[in-house]
Amino acid sequence: MKTLCLITARGGSKRIPRKNIKDFCGKPIIAYSIEAALTSGVFDTVMVSTDDDEIAGIAKKYGAEVPFMRSADTSNDHATTSDVIMEVLKKYEDMGMHYDIAACIYPTAPFVTGVRLRDAVRMLAGDAELSRQFIPDTVIPVVRYSYPPQRAYEICDGILKFRAPEYMDARSQDLTPWYHDAGQFYVFKTDSFIKTKKITAGKILPMVIPETEVQDIDTEEDWALAEMKYRLIYKSVSYHDVSSS
Repeated sequence: MKTLCLITARGGSKRIPRKNIKDFCGKPIIAYSIEAALTSGVFDTVMVSTDDDEIAGIAKKYGAEVPFMRSADTSNDHATTSDVIMEVLKKYEDMGMHYDIAACIYPTAPFVTGVRLRDAVRMLAGDAELSRQFIPDTVIPVVRYSYPPQRAYEICDGILKFRAPEYMDARSQDLTPWYHDAGQFYVFKTDSFIKTKKITAGKILPMVIPETEVQDIDTEEDWALAEMKYRLIYKSVSYHDVSSS
């Protein structure tokens, strides 16, 4: 069974210029994704898909492969992650290289660790108790909503109303927990992906992770919060090194 890790990192970030290689707590943020993949010890290939020469150079510096550059079709604002994955898998197939399992990691995911990636691959391969109940196609890290979304409000014509009035008097602890995508990585079987062209198709196993390991980074404010969280939690100790040992 051959495993591939691909990190998506185009050069055209709009909201945070040069986002994928911007300094995060002392090194380019993409370095955290690369190092987590390498220290996981479960990937035959760790590569970066990019259209940018500078990003390619930094990726190679931190140990990733860049065997080919991303095409114009998958570098524009309308290309999806699935488009990029399909292009990468096809190029490898053209090179005579087939991978059974692949992981797609986002380049701005500094809280990803080698341990999480290793566990996800093992879950997909059937090493987890839950995955023995059925054959999974994908593993996705998710985080629980900190406040029950069933008790959300909406504003209608200036009036604040419960979106779901049936939960108005429900206690938080009595409501079923809801989860959302942690926005860090996906681990999936390539045959299933090629067939459906979707990461979230088939049977999906959840990897529930704590809020301390999750932070969306879409704005400069998000970036500042992520660095504050990283320094507060990990201080001078490299969490990636500790958790991967």
